Amino acid sequence: MDFRSLAQTYQTPLYVYDFDKVEKNFLEFKEAFAGRKSLICYALKANSNLSLLSFLASLGAGADCVSIGEVKRALIAGIPKYKIIFSGVGKRDDEIEEALREDILFLNLESYEEMQRVERIAQELGKKARISIRVNPNIDAKTHPYISTGLYENKFGVELEVAKQMYIYVKSSPHLEAVGVHFHIGSQLCDLSPITQASEKIADFLKSLLALKLEIKFFDIGGGLGICYEDEKIIPLYDYAQSILSTLKDCEPTIICEPGRRIVGDSGYLLTKVIGEKRNSHKRFVIVDGAMNDLMRPTLYHATHKSFIVGKNGEESVCDIVGSICESGDYLAKDALLPPTQEGDLVVFENAGAYGYSMSSNYNSRTRPAEVALIRGTPKLIKARESLESLWANELELL
Repeated sequence: MDFRSLAQTYQTPLYVYDFDKVEKNFLEFKEAFAGRKSLICYALKANSNLSLLSFLASLGAGADCVSIGEVKRALIAGIPKYKIIFSGVGKRDDEIEEALREDILFLNLESYEEMQRVERIAQELGKKARISIRVNPNIDAKTHPYISTGLYENKFGVELEVAKQMYIYVKSSPHLEAVGVHFHIGSQLCDLSPITQASEKIADFLKSLLALKLEIKFFDIGGGLGICYEDEKIIPLYDYAQSILSTLKDCEPTIICEPGRRIVGDSGYLLTKVIGEKRNSHKRFVIVDGAMNDLMRPTLYHATHKSFIVGKNGEESVCDIVGSICESGDYLAKDALLPPTQEGDLVVFENAGAYGYSMSSNYNSRTRPAEVALIRGTPKLIKARESLESLWANELELL
């Protein structure tokens, strides 16, 4: 990949995505579940660029959405409404109404109270709402606490007994139709055993629902499979699929999988340029034109993105790679090993395709980077760099 040419053409900081890698990753999911009825619903929260979504739609992807904005993005990108799921613990009434009007596949419910709100809104619209219920299996995903979602201490899902009461309620409601059951225990998962345990527990629950004559068509296993940022051992997709299928021997629902990071994470790079170096008696700092507003993961999760200087060798020493934001937490790497740098050197951060641009902000009135896709090696601008003027274009002056 010609990082220098990309940086010269589109400037830095810059996000670059290898769409050929995205395609390979997506098709591996389809292949892993090819022996059973399945639907791969890409999780938009990882990266919701419209060009990326349109590309995935062309490959047959569905969409896992957690806001009505994401639902709208999926529809605009050409993902069919019957492949779109709306999840999330805090759906507003207007979001629920819009989702029902769009007639998407189903809504994942997160509480008894939410179920009653969906029922009321469906009744007001004269519709029957297709729903699934997110069940919290109380399984430790063994991941970062901020992205663990399958324990009772997390805000997501409902306990098994509450879920059963909800399904019984739905069965007798003229405005609700239960079509699926859902679980998702966390993100950046690199251990298969908690996933298998959760699937076993929810598969048994599904069988109890079928025994109650509920026509549950979809077994939604969530997403969360990790990628290799440092030295993690990633879960082979064949093993992942087989572990899920082994829990469903007595029934054959359509399996829904909701990967995000595993499809786009290792396809992306963040390109930054060195502004200069700064040293004190204890530390070496490499200052770059990127910052925590461009890539939040290191600050938020203490995550590591491997970095290197394009075309430069030399004796490496420990440094922090930092930006210009007025926060001590503004860093892109801690204790990285880099050779001596000078102004204009190009630093590349790997595995930045997921939760990079989608979590970026305008903190310190900084503009967000451009995004570029590489398709069969040819670069295409898929989002222009923000201008400073755009930051205040919608603000109203009171004086």
